[in-house]
Amino acid sequence: MNALKLIGIVIGLSLLSCTETTSKHQVSTEKVTEIKNDIQRVEPPHWWVGFKNKTLQLLVHHPEIGNASPQINYTGVSITAVHKAESPNYLFLDLELAENTLPGQFNIRFQFEDQPDLVQTYTLKARPQSAEDYVGFKSSDAIYLITPDRFANANPQNDTVEGLLEQGVDRSNNYARHGGDLQGITEHLDYIEDLGFTAVWPCPVLTNDMPSGSYHGYAMTDFYQVDPRFGTLADYKALAENLKGRHMKLIMDQVANHCGLQHWWMKDLPFKDWVNYQENYEKHKSDWDWKSTITSNHRRTTNQDPYASKIDYKEMTEGWFVSDMPDLNQRNPFMATYIIQNSLWWVETLGLGGIRQDTYPYPDKTFMSQWAGAIMTEYPNFSIVGEEWSYNPLLIGYWQEGHHNTDGYQSYLSSTMDFAMQKNIIEALNEDESWDQGLIKMYEGLANDFAYTAPKSIMAFLDNHDKSRVYTELNGDLEKTKMALSYLLTMPRIPQIYYGTEILMDDFDNPGDHGLIRTDFPGGWQGDQVNAFTGEGLSGAQKEMQLFLKQILNYRKTSMALQEGETLHFAPENGIYVLARSVANETVVHIINKNESPQDLELSRFEELGLQGKTLTNIITHDNIVWDKTLQLKAKSSVILSYKVAETL
Repeated sequence: MNALKLIGIVIGLSLLSCTETTSKHQVSTEKVTEIKNDIQRVEPPHWWVGFKNKTLQLLVHHPEIGNASPQINYTGVSITAVHKAESPNYLFLDLELAENTLPGQFNIRFQFEDQPDLVQTYTLKARPQSAEDYVGFKSSDAIYLITPDRFANANPQNDTVEGLLEQGVDRSNNYARHGGDLQGITEHLDYIEDLGFTAVWPCPVLTNDMPSGSYHGYAMTDFYQVDPRFGTLADYKALAENLKGRHMKLIMDQVANHCGLQHWWMKDLPFKDWVNYQENYEKHKSDWDWKSTITSNHRRTTNQDPYASKIDYKEMTEGWFVSDMPDLNQRNPFMATYIIQNSLWWVETLGLGGIRQDTYPYPDKTFMSQWAGAIMTEYPNFSIVGEEWSYNPLLIGYWQEGHHNTDGYQSYLSSTMDFAMQKNIIEALNEDESWDQGLIKMYEGLANDFAYTAPKSIMAFLDNHDKSRVYTELNGDLEKTKMALSYLLTMPRIPQIYYGTEILMDDFDNPGDHGLIRTDFPGGWQGDQVNAFTGEGLSGAQKEMQLFLKQILNYRKTSMALQEGETLHFAPENGIYVLARSVANETVVHIINKNESPQDLELSRFEELGLQGKTLTNIITHDNIVWDKTLQLKAKSSVILSYKVAETL
């Protein structure tokens, strides 16, 4: 079933709710002479003409709006259905936008029997670029992941915003707001680009008006508003435009599974099934006993398990991720449409280069197929990566588009996250190398690529905002950290690196603690004694790692071998692992020597690489070596060698 049909099912199901149908063909045009904003909330707040899907559903929230009869007089726009909710303060309007509908403004007039009309001016915009020009991230990219609150505070004036539940900043508290903002990212794009990154993924920056601990951004209380402590929509657009001007991409972190407990609709839920376990919540919310009545588990394998019980699947899909994050019910057709339209709205608004979808296996998986299918139908060159926190390649592969699943499931998801290789790399480098058992984990982990539809489209990483820093996991070993990062950047994947990894940020004081993992980036705050942006105050090891990553990333920018090349690797022997990537005119060889002593590597075993007698260049030191009989390797080291055929005129 294609994505357009799936979207049609979502809209069609909504007709089963309380529906009053109005005339489908309204062709007279009401001229807008004055902008009216009588309604508290209309979402999406505006839309665009020119989508393949010509339907639009507006959520309207206003006291007693359910008693109104809406009218639109604008050529090409017709109301096909009006849906009343169980709360009298909502209406859902199904609109159809004809093929020839022009951008412009029109009034939605809400007529009442016993009170004056309310009028809301709505805007249809022209799309800023063609659908094909929304190009997503791919294996040619390297992604820089940032926790915005902890990166750079460019505008201290927005640290405290009147009216929000959590006030002030406290940099001594790892779970309080620290003041980083969108402008702080934009002002340091020179640094990020100079390192060699081609895409930026900030953790969510939408409003999280929660009493505490919401600096991370994953407890959204408004899906259409930028959190004012991070800045404004204009600041978000400025970041997107600055990246675009550098031919870099902005990836938006989105959440379809849950919202924050203080989301505006939790005070007035439109339907009895807007969130999962809603009856339990509403019955007990006054005394907080509802927390004990909302059963949940994290058995994500119930999505694939042919033997999974219905109760296990229900508790995983419908249970709340945590007690402060209500689980959204995507089986409600209005909620489903709301989430899909919200994602499309942000793609258009920011000109996104991709979406990262949080907690991917937790929402209703049929809906997630509809969601991803709707996006990819509108943007055929786009990219979406889903977070599947699993160390099992079978589960990672299940979610990727084109995978032949025995249950027939099609995800339309271009990428998934490679937690399996993250674990393999860390364990391989930490284990004793007797009988090559350490490096074999990396080798066999990559050998599992036979299970993936498109290995190069999977996103690989060593640390992120939820996992302990790689430098911590490798016990503060600089050379092993280099091995891990150089392998990450040469293997066939889309690499993602967490901010601060380039300067060996750690969480030694409490490994795995989320607040500590998301430590402030030095130099991002006025008065910081260490400034990683300029190098001031960094240790020798930090500067060494920063330069090491910069050299590999910038080489990777122009290396077709590392971006798209065929992969060939050789089973580790005597603590040495060799991996090669090659295209017609370029071969890159990555070699890890895990031994505590220098080694002479016999090269006859690698004859099939076709490098005999060729001169290769070390991309870090720029030294040249001839690939002959043996290669001298330093103790505990990794080396990346490049051979390129000289271009002829």
